[in-house]
Amino acid sequence: MHCLLMCCIEEALWAKLSDAERERIMGEYGKLVHELKRSGRLLAGAQLDHSANAVTVREKNGKPFVMDGPFAETKEQLGGYHLIECKDRDEAVSIALRIPTLAVGGSIEVRPLLRME
Repeated sequence: MHCLLMCCIEEALWAKLSDAERERIMGEYGKLVHELKRSGRLLAGAQLDHSANAVTVREKNGKPFVMDGPFAETKEQLGGYHLIECKDRDEAVSIALRIPTLAVGGSIEVRPLLRME
């Protein structure tokens, strides 16, 4: 089974953390990623750039429409993702529970993939 773990956090909250706290969290991320790679469960992952640097592409009345920023207006922004291989949803959730941004207000959406190209 393949699952996408989408890591969300309020960017303003992340920015308020001290440099030391952000470095500690990213160090924990590094350890988790290393373990998932070593076990063969991590297929891909990346930290995303600030949502202010995003654009949303749509079609409106048959014409392309490009809008600055993410389309969804939410408090939390997608900050990164991990594509993992796991035996079932329970294992995916147990991995998501280890993601260090949970402790500082982040959330992780666990979503199974229907197919992988």
